[in-house]
Amino acid sequence: MSSNRTAWAQARRLLLASAALAALGQNVPAQSSPAPLSLEDAVQKAITAHPALTAQSARVSAAAALVQQAGLRPNPRISLQSENWSLTGADPISTSINSDQFAYFNQTFETASKRDRRVGLSRANHQITGLERDLLERQIASRVKLAYWSAVGTERVRDLWVQQIQNFQQVIQYHEARVKEGAVAEVDLFRVRLEADRYSVSASTAALDAEQARIALFREMGLGQASAAQLTTALDPFPSPTLGDVQQALDSRIELRIAQQDSERATANIRLQRSMATPDIDAGLGYKRNLGFNTMLATIQITLPTFNRNQGNIQAAVSEEAAARSVIAVTEARIRSEVASAQKDVDNKQRQLRDLLAGSLDRAAETVRIAEAAYREGGADLLRL
Repeated sequence: MSSNRTAWAQARRLLLASAALAALGQNVPAQSSPAPLSLEDAVQKAITAHPALTAQSARVSAAAALVQQAGLRPNPRISLQSENWSLTGADPISTSINSDQFAYFNQTFETASKRDRRVGLSRANHQITGLERDLLERQIASRVKLAYWSAVGTERVRDLWVQQIQNFQQVIQYHEARVKEGAVAEVDLFRVRLEADRYSVSASTAALDAEQARIALFREMGLGQASAAQLTTALDPFPSPTLGDVQQALDSRIELRIAQQDSERATANIRLQRSMATPDIDAGLGYKRNLGFNTMLATIQITLPTFNRNQGNIQAAVSEEAAARSVIAVTEARIRSEVASAQKDVDNKQRQLRDLLAGSLDRAAETVRIAEAAYREGGADLLRL
């Protein structure tokens, strides 16, 4: 009965170890040398082929086409008109003599620099669209960097668990030999094997985390599926970050530039809406034939701004400009707060690394020294060591 339990425990341990190694081997590609992928390469691939950036670039092109359209002048119109035709044929009217024939061109002349106002508004929209693309590119690059470091970190944890399992096999073999010699109780061997089972479960979890982090990386890069690329940028110690001052952050943040450009767009819209209150002039010049005589004609049409002076659109544009100025103030306040918060966060983490972590490492080294001394004196077993 005891031998059956031992066999079952060994089989269970082998099963868990096999599952852990299988999970750990999921990231090992079929080819012998996977393509290297550095952090810079990942960011560049994301910027080059990300579908969201491609869509935003198309919007920038569309906005540029609207700038061209806004600068076009109104098309001329040609009118052909004939009057005084006899309906019954019995009237004393000669169609060839008494009918009137007209042929003339009409042209709309825009006043109050409407075309320049339209172009100004369209250019402001185009600039905002370009800034939005720049912001999206920066956000994608930031997300790719975070996903890359997460993938590298989880793979490092996975590799550490592989090393841990390999090292712990020596502990198991040592206890098995000691049990056979009768030097230690079998319960110590069971306890070591139970610890090995726990390591196997943790290794499987680490392998799954590494695979999910890799999938998340390629998703942030805009790729459909994860490839077998080798992440080559290592988690080496980096120099302490240096944060710029608030003014530098205000000058470099694209969100603030977008808010400022949106205010300029609102101002351009006010100019356009006010120019729309001035009526355009429709002028016509043409030919008229009446009673056999050929004559010229000229017409001018001006809409009287009696009721509609574009008051509603002007007021709406003024309100949008006030809202845009408020957005600038809100954005500046948020950036200042983020810079101050980031500075405090960096200072706090540097203090932790300098003080708390350094003290923890000293205490850990002392704990190792005490455990080694206790093991030499026989006061602690190998597993605790």
